[in-house]
Amino acid sequence: MESRFGDCVLDSASRQLRQRGAVRALSPKAYDLLDLLLGCRPRALSKTELLQRLWPETFVVEANLSNLVAEIRAAIGDDPRHPLFIRTVHGFGYAFCGVAEHGAAPARETPLLRERRDSVCWLVRDGVRVQLGDGENLIGRHPASIVPIDSPRVSRHHAAIRVAGEEATLVDLGSRNGTFVGGQRIDAPATLKDGDEIQIGPVVLRFCVASLGPITEVDVPPRGPESGY
Repeated sequence: MESRFGDCVLDSASRQLRQRGAVRALSPKAYDLLDLLLGCRPRALSKTELLQRLWPETFVVEANLSNLVAEIRAAIGDDPRHPLFIRTVHGFGYAFCGVAEHGAAPARETPLLRERRDSVCWLVRDGVRVQLGDGENLIGRHPASIVPIDSPRVSRHHAAIRVAGEEATLVDLGSRNGTFVGGQRIDAPATLKDGDEIQIGPVVLRFCVASLGPITEVDVPPRGPESGY
């Protein structure tokens, strides 16, 4: 079983956290905490419940829990001031606040079905297209940004585009200089439409939805005596 969020994969079979294919070091307890928050999302878990589930029948101080949260954030590059994944519920506990998918990874050796999405979302910057993936797409100065923008006017975690199927929502992540759509600063999540212009600092990005046609079935092995089916 794998849990996928952002550019990370949490693999329960190997008990590993991978980011862009590279293994990120996590202590056993930090792995258990991340797995627990993912499994209970979006419910916020109290510190008391987390302590009991991570250290049953053992007394530990709350600082151990906050240290694990800091370890997870460092591993996945999550900013505690503008979190994409691990949210602090002040005076209560923690919650996983991002978009995640659960399930086995698609087979790679001999795929029976390759899906084509009805539409895909893109950002265009200076004539260069960048495809957006389902879930959170960070924009800012952070290296994990889908469109890194090296400008002092742009925050590390400036904004995010959340893609779910054919819907895309732009969210400002508490940036100092704001995020603009069509020349208007947004103060709440904004649904994007094909052709919308997004301004972040000195950079203008154009949001596009490109139709790829209906889902088609390809790479299906032939059925018959020789196929083994």
